[in-house]
Amino acid sequence: MKTFATIRFYWGAFIISFNTAVFMIPALMLFGRYKGTIVHHINRLTLFMLGGKLKQTGQMDKSADMYVMNHQGIIDIIGLEALQNNHLRWVAKKELFDALWFGNLLRYGEMISLDRDNKAGLIKLIKDVKESKELYHRPVAIFPEGTRADKQPLLPFKQGTKIIAEKLQLRIQPVVITGSKWVLNEHEHSAHNGTVHYLFLPSIDVGTQEEDWFDTLRRDMQKVIDDEFNNNHRSR
Repeated sequence: MKTFATIRFYWGAFIISFNTAVFMIPALMLFGRYKGTIVHHINRLTLFMLGGKLKQTGQMDKSADMYVMNHQGIIDIIGLEALQNNHLRWVAKKELFDALWFGNLLRYGEMISLDRDNKAGLIKLIKDVKESKELYHRPVAIFPEGTRADKQPLLPFKQGTKIIAEKLQLRIQPVVITGSKWVLNEHEHSAHNGTVHYLFLPSIDVGTQEEDWFDTLRRDMQKVIDDEFNNNHRSR
């Protein structure tokens, strides 16, 4: 069974790379006006080929400026793009923009590059998020943990997300993702048929919140993660 799960992992990695290189990038280059729709439908195809399904709890706030999520791996992104067609701008580390295929995907998709080693990176990120809101009219999707996690507890949230939200007075919706690691586990190199669950929590207007809103948001997300594991046996 473990061997089969490992084979499925490499099959999944191939499918993701193939669909990205052969379908998604050329489509984005040729039909740039329909980027959101292209990304949505090709990710739905990819998830289907991986044996993944989706379940949504709560409503996605289409008026939110930023979606804040926990992060386990690439399925988090594939699943959310397959679930909705809201033309998100993802924040990704600069190194991914230098990758052969995924770098082109990020560039042609007009995603946001974050240079974590550059002191000016936060200033650029604030500018990019402001442009997303005022110029592109596209919500931003960000993982405040800053990296993939393989445990149940959330990693400490990076303060950059808090600074940006307060500086730009954003409307934020937290989203808790569970089950994506079962569909494709990048830490253990295993994959299975399964359902990725997206739980949309109530949005908050940062300008009306108490000073500790960011810590409260993290605690609320952790509580949902713990409830999902304890009551439904779904890990994040």
